Amino acid sequence: MTSAEQPATPAPRKRTGRRPGSADTRRTVLEAARAEFAARGYEKASMRAIARAAGVDAALLHHYFGSKDQLFLAALELPVDPRAVVEHALAGDRATVGERVAGFVLTLWEQPGVLDRMLALIRAAATTEQVAQLMRGFVTAELITRIAAELDVEQPELRAELMFSQVVGLAMARYVVKVEPLASATREELLPLLAPTFQNYLTAGA
Repeated sequence: MTSAEQPATPAPRKRTGRRPGSADTRRTVLEAARAEFAARGYEKASMRAIARAAGVDAALLHHYFGSKDQLFLAALELPVDPRAVVEHALAGDRATVGERVAGFVLTLWEQPGVLDRMLALIRAAATTEQVAQLMRGFVTAELITRIAAELDVEQPELRAELMFSQVVGLAMARYVVKVEPLASATREELLPLLAPTFQNYLTAGA
């Protein structure tokens, strides 16, 4: 029942038991999720434990967020789903995968709102072990493992991690430390230099 459907009088009694679905409930769930992820890490945190801490049914979490990985993304307030980067990188001809990855990354960093949020997470991971642990668990389970499974090369996990390190390192050098001339270089200047590096990580020796 919405607030518009509720009678003006008498005043509704205070509800007991499980919380109803609302914006306040969503905030409570996200707070509980952040606490659970911080305490147990991404892999060991459970939807049931988060629901219990938030005082809601586990089914409500699935209604709001669908799955644990989606809840994690919402809890960290990531501006973009990193798995979309994986899907984009691996789609199409593998002979040009390096160019696709480089182009997508350079475009993504320049989108309004994305850069600030992603850099805040990188800085937090660099200075706070709890955040680093959460990001490490998520990156390993949802990104590195997925990329490695698609690579027909030796040491696929290491190659996927090298690609990830290149993306994070680029962000730090270009947007945080602002090393010149990298910081002022255009997308057109960087693309042909970055593409072969990504290509080498993902396909060399295949």
